[in-house]
Amino acid sequence: MPYIKKERRKLFDSFLKEIAKNVESEGELNYCIYKLSSLVIEKIGESYANLSMCSSAMEHAKLEWYRKKLVPYEEKKILENGDI
Repeated sequence: MPYIKKERRKLFDSFLKEIAKNVESEGELNYCIYKLSSLVIEKIGESYANLSMCSSAMEHAKLEWYRKKLVPYEEKKILENGDI
């Protein structure tokens, strides 16, 4: 996953924290991800490369989520409950 500089993170984090306070369901989270991607496309223009960039960013964010959040959770649960 391409990481961004800390000063740029601060800009996004303030907005994302505010949005996160209001998300109450999977559907709302899905909407936010979709809408953000749509707004980016409105700004940079619709082309195959730009649409693919958004799709790729979503896929890579999913993979990063799996690696950083889901795998450690699963490992913890294996230790607690035993493996399959």
